[in-house]
Amino acid sequence: MSGIIRKNAWVAGLLALLVVLLVATRMIQPGFGVSGLESIARAALPFVFATTGMAVVVIVGGIDLSVASMMAVCAVTAAVLMERMAGVPAILIVLALGLAMGVINGGLIVATRVPDIVVTLAMLFVWEGVALLILESPGGSTADWLQKSIRGSFLIPGLPNALVIATVCIAVVWLPIRRARLGIAIYATGSDERAAFRSGVAVGRTRIAAYGICGLFSAFGGLSLAALTGIGEPVPGPYLLASVAAVVLGGVVLGGGRGGLLGPIIAVFILRIVRTILTLLAVDPNVTTIIEGTIMVGVVMLGTAATMRGART
Repeated sequence: MSGIIRKNAWVAGLLALLVVLLVATRMIQPGFGVSGLESIARAALPFVFATTGMAVVVIVGGIDLSVASMMAVCAVTAAVLMERMAGVPAILIVLALGLAMGVINGGLIVATRVPDIVVTLAMLFVWEGVALLILESPGGSTADWLQKSIRGSFLIPGLPNALVIATVCIAVVWLPIRRARLGIAIYATGSDERAAFRSGVAVGRTRIAAYGICGLFSAFGGLSLAALTGIGEPVPGPYLLASVAAVVLGGVVLGGGRGGLLGPIIAVFILRIVRTILTLLAVDPNVTTIIEGTIMVGVVMLGTAATMRGART
C-alpha cells in the first residue's frame, strides 16, 4: 500500500493543487460553479488531447513539435468534410488522417535517424502548409451534434460532457495499449533503447507506433477544436509549449520511460485554472500571457534540468 502511495505521490499532489486552485477560484468569484467548470473543461479539451499525444511520444523517448499543426490539419479537414457528408464518416476519416500523419512523422525519424526534434520541427511547417492548402482562411462548418456534445453536464451537474468525452476517448485508445505488449515496449524503449533492443523489442516499430498514437490524439484534438469553434481554423493554436509544460508538470520524465497520462491531464486543468484566476483578478491579458509563458518555460526548464541531473547520476 505504501509503495502505491509513493508511486502516485506526484499525481496526488497535483490533485490536491487542483482542488486548492478550484477553492481559490470560488473565493475570488463566489458565483463560480457548474457553468464555470463546464467552461474550463471545454477550453481545456484540445489541450488535453495535445498533451496526451505528447506524453506518449515523450514516454517513448522522443518529442513531437508538430502536434499543433496536425491538430490544425484535422480541424480544417473535419470542417470541410462535414459540409459534404455525415458526421460519423467524416470523424473516422479525420482519425485515420491523424494516425497517418503521426506514422509519417515516426517513419521519417526511424528511417533517417535524424533527431526527433529536427524531423518534427520540419514537419510542423509541412503540416501547417497542408492545413492552409485545405482552407486558406477559417471556414467550413461542423455538425451541430458535435458542437453540442461538448456542452453541458453528463448525468449530474458538475460533470462536464467535455471531461467525459476526453476520458472515454483516452481510455479507449490508451488502456488496451498500455496493458498490451506495445505499451510495455513503449516504456522499455524510452527507458533504455539499447537494452530494449537486446531484449527483443522492435524499437523502430515501437517508435513509429508511439508517433502514430500521438497523431491519433492530435486528430481528437483537431475534432475538439472544430467542435468548439464550429469552423476549421488552419493556423495552429498555442498547444505545443502548453502540452510540453503539462507533460513535464504531470511527472513524465523528458528522457523517456517514466510517467503516465493522468498526471499530465491534471496538469492541463491546473494551467487552465491559473489562467481563469488571472482573468477573474482582472489581470491585463498581455500580462496574463507573459505569466502563462513564464510558468510554461519555467516548468520545461526545471524538467530538463531534472532529466539531465538524473542522466549524470
